[in-house]
Amino acid sequence: MKTYDIIIIGSGPGGYAAALRASKEGKRTAVVEDRQLGGTCLHRGCIPSKTMLQHAEILQQVETAAEWGVQTGDISFSYPQMLRRKEKVVTQLESGIKGLMKNGNIDVIQGRGRVNDKKEVMIETENGAQQLQAASVIAATGTTPLVPPVKGLKETAHFTSDSIFEKKELPASLLIVGGGIVGVEYACLFASLHVDVTIIEMKDEILVEEDADAAAVLRRSLEKLGVTIETKAALEEIQSAENGLVTAAYTDRGGTKLEIAADEVLVTAGRKPNTSALAQTSVQYDNGFVRVNENMETNVPGIYTIGDLASGGWKLAHAASAEGVTAVEHICGLKPSMHTALIPRCIYTFPEIAAVGMTEKQAEASGCHYKTETIPFQGSGKAMAMGESEGFTKIIAEQKHGEILGVVMVGPHVTEMIGEPAAYMHLEGTVEELASMVHPHPTLLENLYEAANAWLGKGIHH
Repeated sequence: MKTYDIIIIGSGPGGYAAALRASKEGKRTAVVEDRQLGGTCLHRGCIPSKTMLQHAEILQQVETAAEWGVQTGDISFSYPQMLRRKEKVVTQLESGIKGLMKNGNIDVIQGRGRVNDKKEVMIETENGAQQLQAASVIAATGTTPLVPPVKGLKETAHFTSDSIFEKKELPASLLIVGGGIVGVEYACLFASLHVDVTIIEMKDEILVEEDADAAAVLRRSLEKLGVTIETKAALEEIQSAENGLVTAAYTDRGGTKLEIAADEVLVTAGRKPNTSALAQTSVQYDNGFVRVNENMETNVPGIYTIGDLASGGWKLAHAASAEGVTAVEHICGLKPSMHTALIPRCIYTFPEIAAVGMTEKQAEASGCHYKTETIPFQGSGKAMAMGESEGFTKIIAEQKHGEILGVVMVGPHVTEMIGEPAAYMHLEGTVEELASMVHPHPTLLENLYEAANAWLGKGIHH
């Protein structure tokens, strides 16, 4: 039986980051993958959707170019060509991961892996079964889309975020079931490509887990794009109609029973954990997800779980990568470096939303004495020059010492900018220290500087 120091089941952002970190520490490492290197994030999630959103953003810019004095003439676009470019990006990144695995002397084994409490990994491959042994095993098998128990939904043809780009032509209309992060991102994408989009969300609002002010800005933006948003709506039945459309019956927030017809249905109602790799272990679960400690170790010594499969934490690619590194560091006897409370949260909509730390609702629930300051982008010279003045920067900080508890940003490129407040919080910086930093002008990040000074009562322009 072949033996390894660490075997990782799953090669998504968490799995391959863990493998590369283990290789750097001189550990004999193997990765077991039953599909493609890079996992859901690379092939069906983060990278495909963000590439397509970039296409949509460029299309929006071209369509409004006349307002800037740029005459473009008749505008058209090719959705199949966009899909081909998306595949090119994915293929290049997958090749990069393969190269990193080869350079790190990491064995990549194609097949479906299962582990037991003895850290024996059984792999089903095309050429039969094989068994490996490891001192430590990391399960990074992620999640699959959840299809809610709506009458007729499973029997009716529909797409999920894993399959939506398999359709090679744009539908005229699209019904999105679920108004969370994935749902609103796809609503932005398809509405920008001139698809008639409707979101049905059972909760009171879209993005209920995020800042309410940010969700409100995004809702207005989506509605400007032509997206119909039905929140606090109960979806009761979905079925195929004779004309080739799909009909959905639902009850709106006022109790009125309504029906909508669409060409296609996209289900973005959450995801469920892939636990089959751990079925022969005695690991413990919390609501279907694997229970882990701060080092990502399960109750079975030597078996770790990271990424979306693990209980708690944010179900985000960069969180999975950090968790993978943490697990390997613990295995190697090093002090894990992950700061779980400071995982940035990014939503790639129009406008973007980015946040780190507590939301205002969480700060209130904590019982601490805090104060917020919100500065809109309307006064930002750079935002106005870009034609992107919608959105704001909000600082949430403890009143006595000015410790920064959370930051929410809504606007252009804020997913790239959230790293600055995250760094201040990581170093336990205060609002006063943030306000003392000189920011270049004109930049979007000046808005953060303005918010810090205004929080102190020393606002320059506010």
